[in-house]
Amino acid sequence: MSDVKVELRDVSQRFGGTQALSPTSLTVRRGEFVSVIGPSGCGKTTLFNVVSGILRPTTGSVLIDGVDTTGKPGHVGYMLQKDLLVPSLSALENITLGAKLLGRVSRAQRDEAARMARHYGLGDFLDHYPHAMSGGMRQRVALMRTLAFAKDLMLLDEPFGALDSQTRLEMQQWLLRVWAETQSTVLFITHDIDEAIFLADRVVVMSPRPGRVSEIIDVPLPRPRDVDVLTSETFTTLKRRALDLIYGRAVGALDTEGDAA
Repeated sequence: MSDVKVELRDVSQRFGGTQALSPTSLTVRRGEFVSVIGPSGCGKTTLFNVVSGILRPTTGSVLIDGVDTTGKPGHVGYMLQKDLLVPSLSALENITLGAKLLGRVSRAQRDEAARMARHYGLGDFLDHYPHAMSGGMRQRVALMRTLAFAKDLMLLDEPFGALDSQTRLEMQQWLLRVWAETQSTVLFITHDIDEAIFLADRVVVMSPRPGRVSEIIDVPLPRPRDVDVLTSETFTTLKRRALDLIYGRAVGALDTEGDAA
Protein backbone atom coordinates (compact mmCIF):
# COMPACT_ATOMS: atom_id res chain seq x y z
CA MET A 1 0.00 0.00 0.00
CA SER A 2 1.29 3.45 -0.90
CA ASP A 3 2.32 5.82 1.89
CA VAL A 4 0.35 8.62 0.19
CA LYS A 5 -3.18 9.18 1.50
CA VAL A 6 -4.14 12.41 -0.29
CA GLU A 7 -2.66 13.93 -3.42
CA LEU A 8 -3.71 17.24 -4.92
CA ARG A 9 -2.51 17.80 -8.46
CA ASP A 10 -2.58 21.44 -9.61
CA VAL A 11 -6.08 22.08 -8.25
CA SER A 12 -7.40 25.60 -8.73
CA GLN A 13 -10.77 27.23 -8.14
CA ARG A 14 -12.41 30.22 -9.76
CA PHE A 15 -15.78 31.66 -8.74
CA GLY A 16 -16.95 33.86 -11.59
CA GLY A 17 -14.30 36.51 -12.03
CA THR A 18 -12.56 35.72 -8.73
CA GLN A 19 -9.60 33.35 -8.56
CA ALA A 20 -9.98 31.86 -5.07
CA LEU A 21 -7.28 29.22 -5.37
CA SER A 22 -4.23 29.24 -7.62
CA PRO A 23 -2.99 25.91 -9.02
CA THR A 24 -1.98 24.03 -5.88
CA SER A 25 -0.32 20.67 -5.37
CA LEU A 26 0.02 18.89 -2.03
CA THR A 27 0.77 15.38 -0.83
CA VAL A 28 -0.35 14.12 2.58
CA ARG A 29 1.06 10.88 3.95
CA ARG A 30 -1.06 8.17 5.52
CA GLY A 31 -1.50 8.76 9.26
CA GLU A 32 -0.09 12.28 9.06
CA PHE A 33 -1.47 15.31 10.92
CA VAL A 34 -1.25 18.41 8.71
CA SER A 35 -2.35 21.88 9.80
CA VAL A 36 -3.31 24.53 7.25
CA ILE A 37 -2.92 28.22 8.11
CA GLY A 38 -2.99 31.48 6.19
CA PRO A 39 -4.60 34.94 6.00
CA SER A 40 -8.39 35.19 6.04
CA GLY A 41 -9.83 34.62 2.59
CA CYS A 42 -6.80 32.75 1.27
CA GLY A 43 -8.83 29.71 0.20
CA LYS A 44 -8.32 27.28 3.09
CA THR A 45 -11.96 26.22 3.25
CA THR A 46 -12.17 26.21 -0.55
CA LEU A 47 -9.24 23.78 -0.54
CA PHE A 48 -11.06 21.53 1.94
CA ASN A 49 -14.25 21.64 -0.12
CA VAL A 50 -12.22 20.47 -3.12
CA VAL A 51 -10.55 17.66 -1.15
CA SER A 52 -13.91 16.51 0.23
CA GLY A 53 -15.48 16.38 -3.22
CA ILE A 54 -18.16 18.93 -2.31
CA LEU A 55 -16.62 21.27 -4.87
CA ARG A 56 -15.25 20.25 -8.24
CA PRO A 57 -12.09 22.28 -8.93
CA THR A 58 -11.83 24.47 -11.99
CA THR A 59 -8.63 22.62 -12.87
CA GLY A 60 -6.66 19.75 -11.44
CA SER A 61 -7.52 16.53 -9.64
CA VAL A 62 -7.78 14.97 -6.19
CA LEU A 63 -6.59 11.45 -5.43
CA ILE A 64 -7.39 9.58 -2.22
CA ASP A 65 -5.59 6.26 -1.77
CA GLY A 66 -4.54 6.58 -5.40
CA VAL A 67 -8.15 6.79 -6.67
CA ASP A 68 -9.40 9.89 -8.47
CA THR A 69 -12.18 11.30 -6.27
CA THR A 70 -12.37 14.74 -7.89
CA GLY A 71 -15.86 16.16 -7.34
CA LYS A 72 -17.04 12.97 -5.62
CA PRO A 73 -18.18 13.46 -2.00
CA GLY A 74 -18.43 10.70 0.60
CA HIS A 75 -14.76 9.72 0.90
CA VAL A 76 -13.79 11.83 3.93
CA GLY A 77 -15.11 12.86 7.33
CA TYR A 78 -15.60 16.64 7.37
CA MET A 79 -16.12 18.65 10.56
CA LEU A 80 -16.80 22.38 10.65
CA GLN A 81 -16.35 24.94 13.42
CA LYS A 82 -20.07 24.81 14.22
CA ASP A 83 -20.89 21.37 15.59
CA LEU A 84 -24.19 21.08 13.63
CA LEU A 85 -25.61 18.57 16.11
CA VAL A 86 -29.31 17.77 15.63
CA PRO A 87 -31.10 19.11 18.75
CA SER A 88 -33.70 16.33 18.81
CA LEU A 89 -31.13 13.50 18.73
CA SER A 90 -29.07 12.11 21.60
CA ALA A 91 -25.27 12.19 21.56
CA LEU A 92 -25.09 8.60 20.30
CA GLU A 93 -27.73 9.23 17.64
CA ASN A 94 -25.78 12.28 16.48
CA ILE A 95 -22.55 10.27 16.36
CA THR A 96 -24.07 7.65 14.05
CA LEU A 97 -26.17 10.09 12.00
CA GLY A 98 -23.78 10.66 9.10
CA ALA A 99 -23.18 6.98 8.53
CA LYS A 100 -26.89 6.23 9.00
CA LEU A 101 -27.87 8.66 6.24
CA LEU A 102 -25.69 6.63 3.86
CA GLY A 103 -27.14 3.34 5.07
CA ARG A 104 -23.89 2.28 6.72
CA VAL A 105 -25.05 1.67 10.29
CA SER A 106 -25.65 -1.89 11.49
CA ARG A 107 -26.27 -2.88 15.10
CA ALA A 108 -22.64 -3.93 15.38
CA GLN A 109 -21.47 -0.57 14.04
CA ARG A 110 -23.74 1.28 16.46
CA ASP A 111 -22.29 -0.76 19.32
CA GLU A 112 -18.77 0.03 18.10
CA ALA A 113 -19.60 3.76 17.94
CA ALA A 114 -20.85 3.61 21.54
CA ARG A 115 -17.72 1.73 22.64
CA MET A 116 -15.50 4.29 20.93
CA ALA A 117 -17.43 7.18 22.51
CA ARG A 118 -17.08 5.64 25.97
CA HIS A 119 -13.38 5.10 25.41
CA TYR A 120 -12.93 8.80 24.68
CA GLY A 121 -14.83 10.05 27.71
CA LEU A 122 -18.38 10.35 26.39
CA GLY A 123 -19.84 7.35 28.23
CA ASP A 124 -21.89 9.45 30.66
CA PHE A 125 -23.31 11.59 27.87
CA LEU A 126 -24.51 9.15 25.21
CA ASP A 127 -28.16 9.71 26.13
CA HIS A 128 -27.79 13.48 26.57
CA TYR A 129 -29.18 15.95 24.06
CA PRO A 130 -27.08 18.84 22.68
CA HIS A 131 -28.72 21.50 24.88
CA ALA A 132 -27.49 19.64 27.98
CA MET A 133 -23.84 19.51 26.86
CA SER A 134 -21.00 22.03 27.17
CA GLY A 135 -19.32 23.47 24.07
CA GLY A 136 -16.33 21.17 24.49
CA MET A 137 -18.54 18.12 24.92
CA ARG A 138 -20.57 19.02 21.84
CA GLN A 139 -17.34 19.26 19.83
CA ARG A 140 -16.29 15.82 21.08
CA VAL A 141 -19.60 14.41 19.89
CA ALA A 142 -19.16 16.13 16.50
CA LEU A 143 -15.66 14.71 16.18
CA MET A 144 -16.87 11.21 17.07
CA ARG A 145 -19.51 11.59 14.34
CA THR A 146 -16.74 12.48 11.88
CA LEU A 147 -14.76 9.42 12.97
CA ALA A 148 -17.79 7.16 12.64
CA PHE A 149 -18.34 8.41 9.09
CA ALA A 150 -14.77 8.09 7.82
CA LYS A 151 -12.15 7.24 10.42
CA ASP A 152 -9.16 7.03 8.10
CA LEU A 153 -9.34 10.60 6.70
CA MET A 154 -10.73 13.63 8.51
CA LEU A 155 -10.92 17.27 7.46
CA LEU A 156 -11.36 19.52 10.50
CA ASP A 157 -12.13 23.17 9.70
CA GLU A 158 -11.57 25.40 12.77
CA PRO A 159 -13.27 22.86 15.08
CA PHE A 160 -12.13 24.58 18.29
CA GLY A 161 -12.38 28.20 17.18
CA ALA A 162 -15.45 29.01 19.30
CA LEU A 163 -14.09 27.53 22.54
CA ASP A 164 -12.46 29.40 25.40
CA SER A 165 -8.67 29.06 25.66
CA GLN A 166 -8.65 26.49 28.49
CA THR A 167 -11.26 24.25 26.87
CA ARG A 168 -9.50 24.65 23.55
CA LEU A 169 -6.20 23.36 24.96
CA GLU A 170 -8.00 20.43 26.60
CA MET A 171 -9.62 19.61 23.24
CA GLN A 172 -6.28 19.81 21.44
CA GLN A 173 -4.78 17.26 23.85
CA TRP A 174 -7.87 15.07 23.52
CA LEU A 175 -7.71 15.23 19.72
CA LEU A 176 -4.04 14.20 19.73
CA ARG A 177 -4.97 11.14 21.78
CA VAL A 178 -7.78 10.21 19.37
CA TRP A 179 -5.51 10.72 16.36
CA ALA A 180 -2.67 8.67 17.83
CA GLU A 181 -4.94 5.76 18.74
CA THR A 182 -6.99 5.69 15.52
CA GLN A 183 -4.00 6.38 13.23
CA SER A 184 -6.24 8.62 11.15
CA THR A 185 -4.97 11.06 8.55
CA VAL A 186 -5.99 14.57 9.60
CA LEU A 187 -6.09 17.88 7.73
CA PHE A 188 -6.78 20.70 10.17
CA ILE A 189 -7.58 24.36 9.39
CA THR A 190 -6.91 26.94 12.09
CA HIS A 191 -6.18 30.64 12.48
CA ASP A 192 -4.29 29.90 15.71
CA ILE A 193 -0.59 29.43 14.92
CA ASP A 194 0.14 27.89 18.34
CA GLU A 195 -2.59 25.33 17.73
CA ALA A 196 -1.32 24.56 14.24
CA ILE A 197 2.20 23.84 15.46
CA PHE A 198 1.19 22.02 18.64
CA LEU A 199 -0.96 19.52 16.75
CA ALA A 200 0.79 18.94 13.45
CA ASP A 201 3.58 16.97 11.83
CA ARG A 202 3.68 19.65 9.14
CA VAL A 203 2.14 23.11 8.82
CA VAL A 204 1.00 24.21 5.37
CA VAL A 205 1.16 28.00 5.06
CA MET A 206 -1.04 29.51 2.35
CA SER A 207 -0.53 32.84 0.61
CA PRO A 208 -3.13 35.64 0.39
CA ARG A 209 -5.82 35.21 -2.26
CA PRO A 210 -5.56 33.71 -4.73
CA GLY A 211 -4.40 31.06 -2.31
CA ARG A 212 -1.57 28.66 -2.94
CA VAL A 213 0.89 26.75 -0.80
CA SER A 214 3.48 29.33 0.20
CA GLU A 215 5.63 27.06 2.35
CA ILE A 216 5.42 23.83 4.32
CA ILE A 217 6.97 23.89 7.78
CA ASP A 218 8.12 20.60 9.29
CA VAL A 219 7.41 20.34 13.03
CA PRO A 220 10.24 18.33 14.68
CA LEU A 221 8.65 18.33 18.14
CA PRO A 222 8.64 14.95 19.93
CA ARG A 223 5.45 12.95 20.40
CA PRO A 224 3.47 12.46 22.52
CA ARG A 225 3.27 16.19 23.14
CA ASP A 226 2.28 18.04 26.27
CA VAL A 227 1.88 21.73 27.05
CA ASP A 228 5.59 22.10 27.90
CA VAL A 229 6.45 22.21 24.18
CA LEU A 230 4.51 25.49 23.88
CA THR A 231 7.33 27.35 25.62
CA SER A 232 10.26 25.48 24.08
CA GLU A 233 12.87 27.18 21.92
CA THR A 234 11.99 25.00 18.92
CA PHE A 235 8.30 25.94 19.21
CA THR A 236 9.15 29.65 19.37
CA THR A 237 11.35 29.39 16.29
CA LEU A 238 8.62 27.62 14.33
CA LYS A 239 6.04 30.18 15.40
CA ARG A 240 8.27 33.08 14.34
CA ARG A 241 8.70 31.51 10.90
CA ALA A 242 4.94 31.05 10.50
CA LEU A 243 4.24 34.62 11.60
CA ASP A 244 6.81 35.97 9.13
CA LEU A 245 5.24 34.01 6.30
CA ILE A 246 1.65 34.99 7.05
CA TYR A 247 1.91 38.58 8.19
CA GLY A 248 4.99 39.57 6.24
CA ARG A 249 3.50 38.46 2.94
CA ALA A 250 0.02 39.73 3.86
CA VAL A 251 1.35 43.20 4.72
CA GLY A 252 3.40 43.25 1.53
CA ALA A 253 0.33 42.34 -0.50
CA LEU A 254 -1.68 45.12 1.15
CA ASP A 255 1.09 47.64 0.50
CA THR A 256 1.17 46.64 -3.17
CA GLU A 257 -2.60 47.03 -3.45
CA GLY A 258 -2.35 50.45 -1.80
CA ASP A 259 0.34 51.56 -4.25
CA ALA A 260 -1.78 50.33 -7.14
CA ALA A 261 -4.77 52.28 -5.85
